[in-house]
Amino acid sequence: MQAILIIIRGNSGSGKTTIAQQLQKELGPGTMLISQDVIRRDIMYTKDREGNPSIQLIQNIAIYGKENCKHVIIEGILGNKIYQAMLHELISFFNNRAIVCYFDIPFEETVKRHLTKPNAHEFGVQKMEDWWLEKDYLGVPNEIICTEQHTQTDILHTLQVQLKKPFQ
Repeated sequence: MQAILIIIRGNSGSGKTTIAQQLQKELGPGTMLISQDVIRRDIMYTKDREGNPSIQLIQNIAIYGKENCKHVIIEGILGNKIYQAMLHELISFFNNRAIVCYFDIPFEETVKRHLTKPNAHEFGVQKMEDWWLEKDYLGVPNEIICTEQHTQTDILHTLQVQLKKPFQ
């Protein structure tokens, strides 16, 4: 099976989880969704710092997904300082059959979006500022940059178009 890796990254409140969940629904059965927050906070209960054990677990789950799924979606903040090496390794492991999408949304907009979420009470603006990573692009060829001008429909359409293109 020639699985495709889809990496969706961006700051807290940027919309990446919503897009990842919707994309999984659209792609249907055989699509694995790996959420950094679920792995790091819920399963591993660890801080987001270099060398944390969730990095290896995310990679291991994605490797399993390559062998057993059509699509593997990884979503999260996934900051370069901590996750870049692992993400590049996965892209290579998937034989460069990868789509990388970064949500470059202004801080003020992420705060507005965060306040509409059911978990808005779990953390506030100060935490979002502490976690903020400015233009934290992965820097891979054809990285898709989503801005606040792109609607959910636009982003999903762009991802679907990319999925239909042949990989080099």
